[in-house]
Amino acid sequence: MTTTQTPMSTFELLESEVRSYCRGWPVVFDRARGSHLWTEDGRRYLDFFAGAGSLNYGHNNPVLKRALLDYLERDGVTHGLDMATAAKRQFLESFNDLVLAPRRLPYKVMFPGPTGTNAVETALKLARKVKGRESVVSFTNAFHGMSLGSLAVTGNAFKRAGAGIPLVHGTPMPFDDYLDGQFPDFLWFERLLQDSGSGLNQPAAVIVETVQGEGGINVARPEWLRALADLCTRHDMLLIVDDIQMGCGRTGGFFSFEEAGIVPDIVTVSKSISGYGLPMALTLFRPELDLWEPGEHNGTFRGNNPAFITAAAALRTYWADRELEARTARLGERVEQALLAISAEHEGASCRGRGLVWGIEFDDRSRAAAVCARAFERGLLVETSGPQGEVVKLLPPLTVTDAELEEGLDILDRAVLATL
Repeated sequence: MTTTQTPMSTFELLESEVRSYCRGWPVVFDRARGSHLWTEDGRRYLDFFAGAGSLNYGHNNPVLKRALLDYLERDGVTHGLDMATAAKRQFLESFNDLVLAPRRLPYKVMFPGPTGTNAVETALKLARKVKGRESVVSFTNAFHGMSLGSLAVTGNAFKRAGAGIPLVHGTPMPFDDYLDGQFPDFLWFERLLQDSGSGLNQPAAVIVETVQGEGGINVARPEWLRALADLCTRHDMLLIVDDIQMGCGRTGGFFSFEEAGIVPDIVTVSKSISGYGLPMALTLFRPELDLWEPGEHNGTFRGNNPAFITAAAALRTYWADRELEARTARLGERVEQALLAISAEHEGASCRGRGLVWGIEFDDRSRAAAVCARAFERGLLVETSGPQGEVVKLLPPLTVTDAELEEGLDILDRAVLATL
């Protein structure tokens, strides 16, 4: 680097303008461990973003790292397409024994590709294949990915506009409490389904997040989710739960829909399923829906074997009992207490969340970004969410210590105060 360059010059000169997170955090990170990141010059940051929910077990978790290093050192298969490998078998057996079987979930497991949007595209494709219909219903403020099919069921106008073409075959409906409780749940949706003159094509499926992360930490009530599942059953629609950000323990249970007591027809999982931030995604579905012909859906990087190794290690370490689930609930209660106190002290602020995903919403929509900037100055990484960026979103690792959590909440409190 010459004397005329800044640490960020290489990125500014060579990388596309599409980059986003780095604009709010204009430093060069070099190391990471647990709940912390360090810059090249050694400054420490507490990470309450956790790779947008991809690092539920923290950065470079030592148990997962050891399993990965041992696998690589013995020349374990790295790239496997959909070939049968020992690493894939290890993951499938661990996932079945520790997650599916204890919850009596009968799902078949499909590896659709490396990312969450691959899982969503696969879910939509399968639902249409099974039902022989095109329309899929989604919800206001939903976010399901950045590829065309996923964007068609995403609500954010800015992200949808990036498609450059009309996004079709998706119909939005009001999410829980979107209309502030003024009307009974699903009144509009059910009326459209029953009225042959409504213009709504019979949907193949409904796709929903139990907690809308990018949409502003909007939490669906268990009774709302149960009513949605019942509506899908009565009207012959498949229910798809997008658990990409809220699964893998983020809300407490391994799956975010467990609290509601429902069993979706299809579930999408990604982000923290590998446990280590390695690309990996799953599409889970009832066995009777497995109508795929061999090779009908594929992808070059759906067999990320190192991710299978870290995923199996994460399952064995954290999901052999309910200790992590109980701990997430306890820490979530502490976050709720802190955010309620902050909200009570600042007019125009409110909070909501579940488990270890929380948000503070500000009536002054510019304030959330200012809070995130002040938090960064004090060594805490948090991001905004919501259609206008009006919510400060907290996604600390599930392995965050009590002391780290208190440190982060204290920084957040001071950051909010600094934006008065």
